Amino acid sequence: MGSIIPGKVTGITKFGAFVTLAPGKSGLVHISEIANSYVNDIREHLTEGQDVTVKVIGLDESGRINLSIKAALPPPVHQVKSEAPRHTFSPPQGGRQPSFDRSYGSQPVPEASFEDKLKRFMADSDSKISGLKQFADKKTPRRRGTK
Repeated sequence: MGSIIPGKVTGITKFGAFVTLAPGKSGLVHISEIANSYVNDIREHLTEGQDVTVKVIGLDESGRINLSIKAALPPPVHQVKSEAPRHTFSPPQGGRQPSFDRSYGSQPVPEASFEDKLKRFMADSDSKISGLKQFADKKTPRRRGTK
């Protein structure tokens, strides 16, 4: 097991491909072991008579050889996706409609200083606290049975 050997595709079914390894020896490449991507139709990836390189990945109790084409391939190179800039949205203050800058990306936006960030945080915090206090003041205690 684990050997990488050449073979020839001798038959294709809907669940895999039969590969002859040596005279008198053959194995099955299951559809899930054909490529690193999803395989809907095996005939899009393999043809009968095609020479392939396979890896022996197992033997079942009946002595059948399980093969893999994708395990014999070099590992796929994963592309690192660049992270998009993260934007936060804060609700408008004082009932104003938010204005959206349509020139995004055309000019670099200077990074706010720590003091500016702290001032903005304190203002948002004070606004939220006053809103909560107003909501709490509007609530009247209601008890059942007391009028």
